[in-house]
Amino acid sequence: MQELAFPTYQFRFKNKENKLSIFDEVRKKFIVLTPEEWVRQHCIQFLIQEKNYPRSLINVEKELKINDLSKRYDIVVYHPDGTINVLVECKSAKIKITQDTFDQIARYNFILKADHLMLTNGLNHYYCKMNFDKEAYDFLRALPKYKKKS
Repeated sequence: MQELAFPTYQFRFKNKENKLSIFDEVRKKFIVLTPEEWVRQHCIQFLIQEKNYPRSLINVEKELKINDLSKRYDIVVYHPDGTINVLVECKSAKIKITQDTFDQIARYNFILKADHLMLTNGLNHYYCKMNFDKEAYDFLRALPKYKKKS
């Protein structure tokens, strides 16, 4: 798989019926290794190992409804009180991050109301803090490390 702009992490792989899978430690199962999944797994490790987000507060690939349409978010990191701290959208390294990509995560966040957004294709990472009063997001240089909501 392609080298990404994340630190190097150790992963578990399995090859079954000529399909390579990677172990997702949040979902606790092997997932078919696609280019997007490669980015998602790196991002999960980044959140846990570099930003100290507890694994128990991370949720991966769950469905949400937007205008009666079923969509799936990539990664959500909760606060202990159940509100959402970080919403992450992962794209394959081949996908260029455009305004459409930002619009997608903004639509998801209209429902989820996360404090922070992270958008990545594994090569480029964008971080935002939501400003709900102004209905805007402010770009950040880095995603803040985990700290309990006070």
